[in-house]
Amino acid sequence: MARDDKLKLPDVLKEIKMSRAAFYRMRARGKAPKLIKLPNGHLRVRRSDLDAWWRDLDSPAY
Repeated sequence: MARDDKLKLPDVLKEIKMSRAAFYRMRARGKAPKLIKLPNGHLRVRRSDLDAWWRDLDSPAY
């Protein structure tokens, strides 16, 4: 089974071309990729969750 990389938030923001403020607004609306909060308070996003989020953006919202 392939390892599911955990991406740092700045790397995710760079990939999706979004500011931190816009990301947190989207997160407040429940529209952001799922986050993992580490014991030290840092945030990570699983690669699989980010890829699923991208796929969901492409699907029609019927």
